[in-house]
Amino acid sequence: MDIGIDLGTANTLLYVRGKGIVLNEPSVVAVRSDRGGKGKVLAVGTEAKETIGRTPGSITAIRPLRDGVISDYEAAEEMIRHFVRKAVPGRRTRIRMVVCVPSGVTPVERRAIVHASQRAGARAVHLVEEPMAAAIGAGLPVAEPQGSMVVDIGGGTTEVAVVSLGGVVTAQSLRVGGDRLDQAITDFVRKEHSLLVGERTAEDIKVAIGSAWPVPGEEEFEGRTFTVRGREKVGGLPKTVDLTVREVRGAVDEPVEHIIAAVKTTLEECPPELSGDIMEHGIVLTGGGALLPGLDLRIASATGIPVFAADDPLDSVALGCGKCVEDFDGLERMMSAA
Repeated sequence: MDIGIDLGTANTLLYVRGKGIVLNEPSVVAVRSDRGGKGKVLAVGTEAKETIGRTPGSITAIRPLRDGVISDYEAAEEMIRHFVRKAVPGRRTRIRMVVCVPSGVTPVERRAIVHASQRAGARAVHLVEEPMAAAIGAGLPVAEPQGSMVVDIGGGTTEVAVVSLGGVVTAQSLRVGGDRLDQAITDFVRKEHSLLVGERTAEDIKVAIGSAWPVPGEEEFEGRTFTVRGREKVGGLPKTVDLTVREVRGAVDEPVEHIIAAVKTTLEECPPELSGDIMEHGIVLTGGGALLPGLDLRIASATGIPVFAADDPLDSVALGCGKCVEDFDGLERMMSAA
């Protein structure tokens, strides 16, 4: 049994050889603490996410991954085991896994991911860098002697890379992603409106009226507002405010600028021969951040290069990981040769 895992900060996707993507759930684990200090897992994935911000003191909603790497080893192990059991019911023997990781992970973080996967039931684990998987999943000609640039904006990290001839030529791994956008919105609402909101509310705001650049011809979108309900910062009483598109755009400006700076740095480090290819074919956006309205226009304005979102940006990394799973034996030979 061969399985590919896009182990994301926000969501985890599982790809099973011959079946495609069979699971897509939030990377969240709900744990009840007992008197002995140990935690009992109550829910994983979608059910666990519903508990965020709504749990009593004895229950904690844990996100085992932060900034694309494991921050809670035991919860991550339990989450992987649960998802594998859910995706592959019945007997699970001789499981081989391909797990996607950020390009900037340290050797210690790599070992933690491998160990957690092995404890969850894998007999063989291979790690594939997320920007390469994203490029493969987006349909870029990664095996050709042609430069292709991909910007994968996930929940915890942004991976910017130029790939050619089956390898990453230059890359930047930035620990800024969708979570940082949510935090920026939370901070803005607290400072400007003295209103305390949770991460789920901040994500709802981002999805509803978030943008990185004015979208031409979308006057209706520009005039949209979002009603936010939370708790007063001072009095502690319930309070409601209306946010505008312009306010939210200003709130996320700083993390968006960090992403653009990483794109510029990668372009500066790119060999001249490949820069011409990127100018001709453009930059491809993948990940959930690719869905932020106006982000493609803003990056294009800052770099002077055409920018496009992948056909299926949310699943690009999982699909690229799946292509590695479909040729697992070839992947093993390539890893052995390296």
